[in-house]
Amino acid sequence: MNSFNFYSPTEFVFGKDTEKQCGTLVKKYGGSRVLVHYGSGSAVRSGLIERVTASLEAAGITYFLLGGVKPNPRDTKIREGIAICKKENVDFILSVGGGSCIDSSKAIALGSLYDGDFWDFYGTGKPVERALPVGTVLTIAAAGSEGSGASVVTKEEGMEKRDTGSDLLRPKFSVMNPELLFTLPAYQTACGATDIMAHVFERYFTTTPEVNVTDRLCEALLLTMIQETPRVLADPCNYEARANIMWAGTVAHNDIVGVGRAQDWNSHGLEHELSGLYDVAHGAGLAVVMPAWMEYVVDTDVMRFAQVAVRVWGCQMDYFNPRNTALAGIRAFRQFLHSIGMPINFEELGAKEEDIPTLVEKLGIGDGVRGGFRSLNAEDVANIYRIAAHASL
Repeated sequence: MNSFNFYSPTEFVFGKDTEKQCGTLVKKYGGSRVLVHYGSGSAVRSGLIERVTASLEAAGITYFLLGGVKPNPRDTKIREGIAICKKENVDFILSVGGGSCIDSSKAIALGSLYDGDFWDFYGTGKPVERALPVGTVLTIAAAGSEGSGASVVTKEEGMEKRDTGSDLLRPKFSVMNPELLFTLPAYQTACGATDIMAHVFERYFTTTPEVNVTDRLCEALLLTMIQETPRVLADPCNYEARANIMWAGTVAHNDIVGVGRAQDWNSHGLEHELSGLYDVAHGAGLAVVMPAWMEYVVDTDVMRFAQVAVRVWGCQMDYFNPRNTALAGIRAFRQFLHSIGMPINFEELGAKEEDIPTLVEKLGIGDGVRGGFRSLNAEDVANIYRIAAHASL
């Protein structure tokens, strides 16, 4: 196990009706003039925005509303939010929505205290030095952004999807009421489940030896998702199943399962180009990319793939040829994704094989490599996309 520092200061307020505590929580963390940032009209139609703003009013907090966040959140909406914050002297951002809304809120938070273009921080490694505090009311279990310092947004010009990260962007609090997930469509639920599992796998496939504790934590999360996802698809109002998935999404990405070990993140990098170019759901893109990446890199550490195949997917260990077990686990993963309604290849996703050179070029690695479990060059990336293009059960 590697040495590590682990910092996760977010206060999680979990349970029924917890959104009614927003006013108290915002005041606790110093907010007095709040931008309430949310996504589609469903947050309004369901009465959630009304409950949140009523809580803010009861606490004597001034607020401004900005809706309209789209999946793969756009820089244009972020710039609109930054303008409001600077004009109205906003001192707190309250995100009401899923990962896209939270990521957009984080971008607004850093851009509101920066004299230049907020995009300077995305995909550049430029450190975030100041940001407004952010709180969240989570409505989709997926991205884990409610407990992380990461933010991924899209620049509409060129549809570039890039990320940044800082502990300054970790939410001060996250309100988590599983009942808010009851009305999620099945497709969004499945996309979220895929994203959660991908966050775990990005950490599970590591070159660091002797990481038994986090291996077992990762495996527990994966087993939970395998059990609970079909339950909520069959019964969307199953509170306990929703609750388990909601908390799994947070734990999968606040890095408690990733400490002390090298992590990969190649699959996320490859997927960002798919969702950037085609504007598809992040989880759907991961469902196509991640099994393809697994097939391509399996020989890097066959025993690690065989381990997850046995422990998570229940495959029988082939001691004479562990690679057979490893490949059986990858097939089981792809079959699970198909069973919950996820695409498994380019055609089902709406991507085109002829665009692979464009995807590789947009990834921007040139003759260099991406690190992680296995370093990849441009040729490797193209090969993975080709596997994804033609994948089948």
